[in-house]
Amino acid sequence: QVQLVESGGGLVQAGGSLKLSCAASGRILSINAMGWYRQAPGKERELVAHITSGGSTNYADSVKGRFTISRDNAKNTVYLQMNSLKPEDTAVYYCNADIRISTFFKNDYWGQGTQVTVSS
Repeated sequence: QVQLVESGGGLVQAGGSLKLSCAASGRILSINAMGWYRQAPGKERELVAHITSGGSTNYADSVKGRFTISRDNAKNTVYLQMNSLKPEDTAVYYCNADIRISTFFKNDYWGQGTQVTVSS
């Protein structure tokens, strides 16, 4: 059983910062790509940032220059540093990871989500 547990969400004023963390645990052989997605009320879930096992990153245009994704492979953890937050960043943020649990099986796993609310 693999679990992704997110933390770090909350309420912040516009212009403020938050750092999200997501730790993977369980039967893990290796973790490939990891990412953060978000879903605002009435909208579809969208990719925020993505990082490969080698550390290559990509970001949604809306967060470039403000958000930074990073990972600690020794801790099976991915982070999202969010600066200069805007009200439109308000959403539930989900962690995602492509995890290999055996030689012949890998799967896509999701965290439970953490609420980020940015007040104007």
